[in-house]
Amino acid sequence: MGLTVALDAMGGDFGPQVTVPAAVQALLHSPELKLILFGDISAITAQLTLLNKLNHPRLSIVHCDNVIANETRPSQALRHSKGSSMRMALEAVAAGDADACVSAGNTGALMALSRYVLKQLPGVERPALISEIPNRQANHTWLLDLGANVSCDADTLFQFAVMGSVVAEQTLGTAPRVALLNIGEESIKGNDLVKRCAEMLTQSADINYIGYIEGHQLYSDKADVIVCDGFVGNVSLKTSEGVANLFIDCIKRNIGRNPFKRLIAKWLFRELFNSLQQLNPDQYNGASLLGLRGIVVKSHGSADTTALENAISQAVYEIKRQIPMKISDRLEEVLLERHY
Repeated sequence: MGLTVALDAMGGDFGPQVTVPAAVQALLHSPELKLILFGDISAITAQLTLLNKLNHPRLSIVHCDNVIANETRPSQALRHSKGSSMRMALEAVAAGDADACVSAGNTGALMALSRYVLKQLPGVERPALISEIPNRQANHTWLLDLGANVSCDADTLFQFAVMGSVVAEQTLGTAPRVALLNIGEESIKGNDLVKRCAEMLTQSADINYIGYIEGHQLYSDKADVIVCDGFVGNVSLKTSEGVANLFIDCIKRNIGRNPFKRLIAKWLFRELFNSLQQLNPDQYNGASLLGLRGIVVKSHGSADTTALENAISQAVYEIKRQIPMKISDRLEEVLLERHY
């Protein structure tokens, strides 16, 4: 099995200053990995020279003349993306030259170009962004969609549940508990599309559906896979990150500059700070775009070197477990079940 990742070296807030060192670190930690860097060859070469890795045997460069800006609309990206680092990285996956694409670039553009270049799996109406979030038991929880689809119908949410279940199962080794994020746990709560999706999940023998959970239960370990539309998922995740940062800032502000207070706080609250750092998006960087005929991992734009390396590692994980093929197989089973 190949382990070649196409990296959009120009994506993100810092471009090659972060992507190139992250690529070198990933190669160091994964001896079987090969990387193709797509972007401005001068900028990439300059960074590799600084790192003394210019002629690394498992790293190659493909020069690209264009870069898709963060403010570019998806429709504009589709029309004017030829020759860009993002599109050429995706085209390498479509051509079989790479097994996965990683980009920290424009999310909307990556979503649109991925659908256009790689196409969707049979039975998938819309791809979804999924990522792990921490929970109080230090186990795994996956949340989707994280922003790829602002609004969804019941069928789309059902497909998200199937895809998320497949991803979680690869790590857990057993059928994951799947829940719908709602405004209450009672069956009468929620809008019509959530209720309709709940009915579909209840009737499916392929999904271990446990019902609704509320926002305060996201990190409770009550469910392994939590399903919602992209608007709700994105707001939920970013709100959680904001609360964690607020809490840390409040503690630091109250400690002030008193060295004795800082020493005591460092000793008393060490475990608390470590727990709050679990909500740091760098720790879980690498949201996968599920439902495509190829592997695409989206890093957040402000990712540092370690965070971007985590995204590359996520791509390697999905290559090894052949996630798109397993999603396709499960969707086929589910569609047959619903048909009969």
